[in-house]
Amino acid sequence: MQEINVLPELTSWYGPWQGVPAVVTGLGVSGFSAADTLIELGAKVVVVDGADHQENQAKAETLRIVGAHEVLLGEEHLDAIPSVDGESPQLIVTSPGWRPDQPLLAAATAAGIPVFSDVELAWRVQDKWANSQDPAERAPLPQWIGLTGTNGKTSTVGLAESMLLAAGKRAIACGNVGVPVLDAIRDPAKFEVLALELSSFQLHWSDSLSFHAAAVLNLAEDHVDWHGSYDAYVAAKAKIYHQAQLACVYNADQPATTTLVEEADVVEGARAIGFTTNTPALSMLGLVDDILVDRAYLVERKTQALELARFEDFTTPPAQHMVANALAAAALVRALDVPPEAIRAGIQNYEPGAHRMQLVAKAEDVLWVNDSKATNPHATDASLRGFKNIIWIAGGLSKGVDYQQLIKANAERLQSVILIGTDIAGLQDALAKHAANVPVTLIEQNPEAFMDKNAYGRAVMAAAVAQADQNATADSTVLLAPAAASMDQFTSYETRGQAFIDAVADLMEAKGFPRA
Repeated sequence: MQEINVLPELTSWYGPWQGVPAVVTGLGVSGFSAADTLIELGAKVVVVDGADHQENQAKAETLRIVGAHEVLLGEEHLDAIPSVDGESPQLIVTSPGWRPDQPLLAAATAAGIPVFSDVELAWRVQDKWANSQDPAERAPLPQWIGLTGTNGKTSTVGLAESMLLAAGKRAIACGNVGVPVLDAIRDPAKFEVLALELSSFQLHWSDSLSFHAAAVLNLAEDHVDWHGSYDAYVAAKAKIYHQAQLACVYNADQPATTTLVEEADVVEGARAIGFTTNTPALSMLGLVDDILVDRAYLVERKTQALELARFEDFTTPPAQHMVANALAAAALVRALDVPPEAIRAGIQNYEPGAHRMQLVAKAEDVLWVNDSKATNPHATDASLRGFKNIIWIAGGLSKGVDYQQLIKANAERLQSVILIGTDIAGLQDALAKHAANVPVTLIEQNPEAFMDKNAYGRAVMAAAVAQADQNATADSTVLLAPAAASMDQFTSYETRGQAFIDAVADLMEAKGFPRA
C-alpha cells in the first residue's frame, strides 16, 4: 500500500487524522497527553518508553483501553523506529527529555519523518472548539503567550496567569508547568488565553508556533549536553520569537536577549518590549524607586510612565529576580490589554511555588532554605547572592555546564559546602580553584543498598542535612541550591526538595522543636 504524506493538511483538529500512523516517544506527563490526543483524533498510535515499571504499565493499560494500537515498554525498543501496524510512521511526537541524538529520533530525522513536540501538535489542533460543528460548543481560538529562558520561567508564567485571571480572563498556565498544553486545548473550560512555559527541548521540536506575545527571560549556559553546544541551546530559545504577532518581550539588562529579538522574523507590526530592573527607556517596563512602571503600552510613553504595582504588593519582600519576573509577566499580558489594576492584583494574589527559595525552618539562629529548583549555575547564583555564612548543599547532574564563575563570584559567602550527586567533578574543581579555604564534604551512599531511587535519595539528603547541622553556627544559612539536575539520585527536583524538607523536619523534631 502506497503511503501518502498528509502532514501539510494536519493543521486542524478536523484535519485528516483518521488512520495516520504515529509514534509517541516517552510516557511521562506530556507523552501520555500526546498519545491520548492522537487517539482521540483518530490516529493509529504506537507509544515507546524505555522504562518498564509499574507506573508505566498502568499508563500503558489505560492507553490500550482508549485505543492505542501498541505500547512498547523496555530499552530494547529505543534503538529503531517502530512500525505502526506494518506501516512506517508519518509522524513522531516526542517528550522533552528525548535528545535529538537518541537513536530512534536520529533515525526518524534521517528518514525524513517529522518530529513534533507536544506544543507543536497543540498549535496545529487548537481549533477543537473554534471549528466545532456543534454551535453550542463553539468558542474563539485561544490567545497564546509564551515564555522561555534559563531561569525564572515557572514564577513568571505563574504571575502571568495570576494577572490574566485578575483581569477576568479564562486563562491557564500550561506547557512545561501545570497541565500539558494538549490537555488545556481540549478542556471544556475553553480557555481564552494559554500562558505557556516552554523549555528549550520543546522549542527544538516546534516550528509552526506564532505567539501573540513571547519572551526570553534570560540566557545562561544550560543543557549543553542535550543540545550539543551553547549556540544550539540559544537557537532553540530564539524560536519562541518566530512569527510573534503582537510583542517580543526581552530582558533589557541582558543584551543577548535583545539580539534575539533583533534577528527574529516576526509578523509585521509586532513590537519589541523590554523589561528592566532599572529606570525604563521608551517601550520598556521597569522600576522607578520601588514602583513597577510601564513606558510601553500607553500613548503618552514619551513623557509619562504608568504605575503598575509597588514592592509592597508582593506577598514577601521581592528579590531582584522576582521583580524582573513580574515585569516580564506584565509585559506579556499588557500586550493583551490587561489593565494596570489587574497587574497589581495578580502580583498580590500570586503564591510562589514550592522548592523556590522556600524557607523550611528557622531554629537556633540557623535558616534552612530549599531552592531545589535551582538546577543550573545561573539560578543558583541568584540564590547564593541572597545570603551570607552559607552552608551550601550542591551537586547532581551538571548537564555539561561550567561552575568557575559561580564559585568565583560567591566564594566569600560560603561557610562550608556539602556535595551530593554523581557528577560533581566540575564543582570540585571550581571550589579548589576559587574557594580553597572553604571546607568541602562529599556525601557518599551505596545505591545498591536501597530498594529504589527515592529511598536512595532520601538517605543521601538525610546525611547531607546531618552534616549541615554539624557545620552550622549562629547566623548560618543552610541552602539547598544544587546548581545541577536531580535525576542521578532523585526522580525530580521536587522529590529532591521534599527530601530536604523531610530531613530538616526530622532533625528539628529530634532537637525537640515542634514538627511543622
